[in-house]
Amino acid sequence: MRKKYFTLIILLFAIKSFAQVDAKTKFQKNKYELAVACYKKSDFINALDLFSVASKIKPENELGQESIKKVDTLKCLLRKNMMHKALGTWKLTGDKPMWAVKTTKDSQIKLVDEFVEISENKILFYEQDKKTLVKKITKTENLVYYNKDKSDSLFSAIILSDGTIWNCTVDDKSNVLHVINIAKQTENGIEKIQSENLERYYLKM
Repeated sequence: MRKKYFTLIILLFAIKSFAQVDAKTKFQKNKYELAVACYKKSDFINALDLFSVASKIKPENELGQESIKKVDTLKCLLRKNMMHKALGTWKLTGDKPMWAVKTTKDSQIKLVDEFVEISENKILFYEQDKKTLVKKITKTENLVYYNKDKSDSLFSAIILSDGTIWNCTVDDKSNVLHVINIAKQTENGIEKIQSENLERYYLKM
C-alpha cells in the first residue's frame, strides 16, 4: 500500500513538472512569435524586448538560441540608428527637460557652458567661457557600450571609465539627448541605482 502511495506521489510530481515545462515552452513560443511580428513591422525596440524575454525563458532550446541571436542583431541595428542621431555637439541644459528649465537667473549665473561632442568612438566633454568663448576639454572617454548580459534588451547604455553606466536616448526630432545614470560597476559587481538617479539633458547644436 505504501509503495503504491509513493508511486502515485512521484507520478503526480512528474505530471506537474511536465505541465510546467510545457507551459513555459508555450509562453516562450508566444513571445517569440510576437517578437517576429514586431520585427516585420519595423518595431525594433518592442521586438528586442520580446526576443529578450523569449531568450530567458528557456535559453537552451532552439527558440531560446534563436532569440539570443535576434537580440544581438537588433542591439547592433538600434545602436547604429541611435548613433546616427547622436553624432555631433550637444549643449548641457540641466537635469530637467527643456520645458521645465528656468532660463533666466540660472543661466545668467553660469560663467561657462558645458558641452559633449560625440563621434563614432569617442565622447569629448568640454567647457566654453561665455565671455571669451575659449574652450577647455574637461574629459575624454572612449565610447563603450555596456553589454554584460547578451540576452538583455539594454542597447543604449554606455559605461564610462569611472564605472558609471548611463542609459542614453535621443528624441524623435534628434534635438534632445537625455542620459540617466542607471548603475555603477564596482569591485563587487554591478550596483543598480533604483532611485534619485542623476540625469542630464543636452540640446543639439
